[in-house]
Amino acid sequence: MRATTWGSPTSPARRRLLLCGAALASVLAPAIASVAQAADYPSVTSERLAKAASDDGWLMYRRDYASDGYAPFDNINTGNVARLKVVFDYTSDLKTGHEAAPIVNGNMMFVTTPKNRLIALDATTGKLIWKYEHDLSKVGLKTVCCDVVNRGVALYEDKVYMATLDNHVVALDAKTGKVQWQEKLNAPDVGYAMTLAPLIVKGKVVVGVSGGEYGARGFVEALDAGTGKMAWKTYTIPAPNEPGGDTWPKGAYKTGGGAAWLTGTYDPETDTLLWGVGNPGPWLATLRPGDNLYTDSVIAMNPADGKVKWHYQYTPNDTWDYDGTNETVVTDINYQGKPYKAVVSASRNGWFYAIDRTNGKLIYAEKFAHATSVAGFKDGKPYTDNDLRPTVDKEVFTCPSFLGGKNWWPISISPQTHMAYVPTLHSCMTMKGGTVNYKAGLPFLGESFKVVHDPDNKNWGAVQAIDLDTGKQVWNYESALPWSDGTLATAGGLVFSGSADGYFMAFDAKTGKVLWKSEQLSSGIIGVPTTYRVDDKQYVAIWAGWGGGVPIWGGDMVPDVMDIPVGGHLYVFALE
Repeated sequence: MRATTWGSPTSPARRRLLLCGAALASVLAPAIASVAQAADYPSVTSERLAKAASDDGWLMYRRDYASDGYAPFDNINTGNVARLKVVFDYTSDLKTGHEAAPIVNGNMMFVTTPKNRLIALDATTGKLIWKYEHDLSKVGLKTVCCDVVNRGVALYEDKVYMATLDNHVVALDAKTGKVQWQEKLNAPDVGYAMTLAPLIVKGKVVVGVSGGEYGARGFVEALDAGTGKMAWKTYTIPAPNEPGGDTWPKGAYKTGGGAAWLTGTYDPETDTLLWGVGNPGPWLATLRPGDNLYTDSVIAMNPADGKVKWHYQYTPNDTWDYDGTNETVVTDINYQGKPYKAVVSASRNGWFYAIDRTNGKLIYAEKFAHATSVAGFKDGKPYTDNDLRPTVDKEVFTCPSFLGGKNWWPISISPQTHMAYVPTLHSCMTMKGGTVNYKAGLPFLGESFKVVHDPDNKNWGAVQAIDLDTGKQVWNYESALPWSDGTLATAGGLVFSGSADGYFMAFDAKTGKVLWKSEQLSSGIIGVPTTYRVDDKQYVAIWAGWGGGVPIWGGDMVPDVMDIPVGGHLYVFALE
């Protein structure tokens, strides 16, 4: 692998990236190509999923039901990580964001690309086993936000499951790539899309939809893993006759947003699904007075029927697009001498939350980024600064920007250090209200905005470690460019994450010291890193492939990100 010389601000890569928000139409034909003989495929039973934390593979999006992004492997460790080398790679010809987590079972890796291509590879050599291309040729995808990405698959028994941009869930034979069933959830081009990796719980495929920027009423849906038939469907915006329905003006729930576009978490101990819910619609809050449940919240659901047990709202009556879809990570903490069963999350609004997962009560909240609009907490609930709420007559300056103190990129936690590892953005914004009318398939915002530099920090990004028992920062690694990648923690005392300028890095989990840095890869990194073992050899995998929301919405803030080459390249590392 050789270092890449990236082009000038007028390079073709820059021009392509400027157009990526508009160039959403796909002209893919469905294709399944059986290229190599699939290896013996161990069935992914419910028992294996329950014990995924100790499996040699990487069986689900965040490895296990706790969503902690931690692997108990120490083959690669602080003493030998400097010997990491690329052992195989795979190139995608697509020029948009590559965000998926490589999923591994036995000797097979499953990885998705933008525009719903699913690739099965030999996990040790990279040899292609089969490839599936979902047919998007009849779909305009004009309401997909932000970028035509996919974040990965779920595995169950002998099937692999993918959610698609045109609102289908597809089940394929894991060994051959042949479609077993395909179920349509909603019509595309009216605000709905799916970009998340599904979650398998008790024989059900659980997914959520995108579309908050288009006023699409969000929902989480569970399908039977064997047949694809709907088991239950829970709307994230309650109707007037449902609990929380009185937090909306009359009729507003129908266009209330609340997309559920990131993979949730399952807590077997309390038999609870935990799912993050996104921003309300329209963005301008003066048009929808009230708390607007369950937007900007984590909701706890019964996995048998989808009924909501409890909720916690991170940002009431959100008018800054602070969302609430960030990962929900299950862990136990000891706060001020008292033990808690917690769910933790680094919210876009700039606060790190620990919530009691048995009842939804706040344990603590601490700032991890510059946060002004969510001003503090009273009786366990957040309150906001009214002076920082935009109206049609008032422009405000607030922090963080709508890109968040952290965007969708997942945190990881380590039971060794009892720390959370948080990718962080340093940005603020100006925002002003405007007029808006709802029309299906068109943006439903009512605000104009501009992302600007955080005046309190000279850099645009960071990776930081947070003590889970206190919410306080332990170490911090600053980055001149935005940090736009998730983190992976391992028993080797390491934290892996990738930079916008194309370097995959290993940090000392205790101190934050950079112990290894790859040669410059072909593109910036926004993929979710994973690790796995085959025949007791540990591998680490990551997509390089710049794109996603930062260059589309925040490219003006850091001109350098517009010069990052695009195009997907999967890299798999191991010790030489």
